[in-house]
Amino acid sequence: MPDNPVSDDAVLDDALAVDLSDPGLFLDGETPWRMFDALRRTEPVHWNPETDGGGGFWSLTRHADIVAADRDHETFTSEKFVNLEEVDERQAEIRRSMLETDGPRHLALRRVLQRDFAPRAVAGYATFLRGLTGRTLDAALAKGTFDFVSEVAADFPINVLARMLDVPEGDTGRLIDWGNRIIANTDPDYADVLLHSAESERYRDLPFRSPASLEVFEYGRELAARRRGGTGTDLVSRLVNETPRDGEPLSPRDFDNYFLLLVVAGNETTRHAISQTMRALIEHPEQADRLRADPELMPSAVEEFLRWSSPVYHFRRTATRDVVVGGKRIREGDKVVLWFASGNRDEDVFADPYRFDVARTPNDHLTFGKGGRHFCLGSALARLELRIMFEELLPRLADVRLAGDVRRVRSNFVNGIKEMPVTVSLA
Repeated sequence: MPDNPVSDDAVLDDALAVDLSDPGLFLDGETPWRMFDALRRTEPVHWNPETDGGGGFWSLTRHADIVAADRDHETFTSEKFVNLEEVDERQAEIRRSMLETDGPRHLALRRVLQRDFAPRAVAGYATFLRGLTGRTLDAALAKGTFDFVSEVAADFPINVLARMLDVPEGDTGRLIDWGNRIIANTDPDYADVLLHSAESERYRDLPFRSPASLEVFEYGRELAARRRGGTGTDLVSRLVNETPRDGEPLSPRDFDNYFLLLVVAGNETTRHAISQTMRALIEHPEQADRLRADPELMPSAVEEFLRWSSPVYHFRRTATRDVVVGGKRIREGDKVVLWFASGNRDEDVFADPYRFDVARTPNDHLTFGKGGRHFCLGSALARLELRIMFEELLPRLADVRLAGDVRRVRSNFVNGIKEMPVTVSLA
């Protein structure tokens, strides 16, 4: 990410070259931020054609517009799906998860597991998390030079998820692999079938058009069969043995999609936030020193970690009626993309937004959404994981440096790092 805002001339030039539909433009970690800057300053509500034949979409890049749209689910619905991919009605019904519902059904599905992710509930994992963090760091730091993503960032949150799902620790590698293959469906290093390839038509009824979804479904069904009718309190038991408050039980398809959502969302986003935060602390060692000197800064630091990392670039909505936003007329049925990452760098909200500041306050970031019904269910757990990870990690380090190239996920959906070799010196 650039350390400072780009010049006005550069912004104007970049505005002519914006294409947020091209995941290849997100690989260098700098171009997307220049595109966001350009749009916020010159055309904050921007029509973006899609090169893959998807038609096009409106980009909302200002904090205020994103917040307004995120809170107005009647005008900007998730029912037509939340990724850029176009789906027909048949696909939508087959692939629909909690993310792609609004209204009473969304609230009913959300409430099945809401108390499991409430701050009081996740606080009960603190002792487990500290022990897990210690074991993860003991194993990684002893190597001196290692890939931070695979040894720390990916290993840590997946073990938390495994405990919540009550699956064997030996299965965590499979969960990580599935998440990579499903979410990174535009990255040839991960995807079994690339999203926009002709072959993906064979898998059009699967989430993210990923054949890995079939493996997740099978795994989840085996767990469900063993726990149905039991008294377990794990997330799988809750899903198969509790009826949502609207009285409509989860169908087998509902369970498949809910379970897959947990596997993917419970791993990928926190993993990328941890990786991006570690890189930021490497590039801004004075901020790491501030946290070591004043651990009381950690709560504000976690919010800055979340703002800075912006692990999910966007979610898509669809307009249910004609509406004017930022002087642009959006038509009923148009795709509208909320670029949360852009909102997290909005100069009108964040003073010096390209300054990484662990003491930043206020910090009205959009990483979990902003007050809408789709506010991230796992936000309290993510905050706890980030806090404990860096409370445990920073005191152990005398120095940490990059030991090779940082390789990023080829995606305009997740802001991810897939490889980050580091060399550490212990305190």
